[in-house]
Amino acid sequence: MIGLKIIYTANIIVAGWISISSIFFPRVSASTIFSNAYQPTEVIRLVGCLWLGITVLSILGLWKPITFSPVLLLQLIYKGTWLLVVALPAIRNDESFPTGMAIFFVVWVLVLPFLIPWSTWLK
Repeated sequence: MIGLKIIYTANIIVAGWISISSIFFPRVSASTIFSNAYQPTEVIRLVGCLWLGITVLSILGLWKPITFSPVLLLQLIYKGTWLLVVALPAIRNDESFPTGMAIFFVVWVLVLPFLIPWSTWLK
């Protein structure tokens, strides 16, 4: 339970900051969070909205960790997919991509499978 609360807190801090930056300051977000790998388009704001949703669900997860744990599965799926279809090809082709984000995603993809309450879901 404590592990879930730590993950939710990290989500609130990281996803919260990224969401506010991406929604309200997409140019700043493009240069800092996305390492100038992408143009500051409305897509960055869209991603910011996704991260804002993750932030809100993580806030609720502090009070009901198991109930809101499916948000962690969502993160595992989209972060793992992004690593496979965006970051890995960019590394292979020596193209620009947000390396800081990729490192954070790798850590999350490695940690989340151990914190997701699989046994609760599979009952």
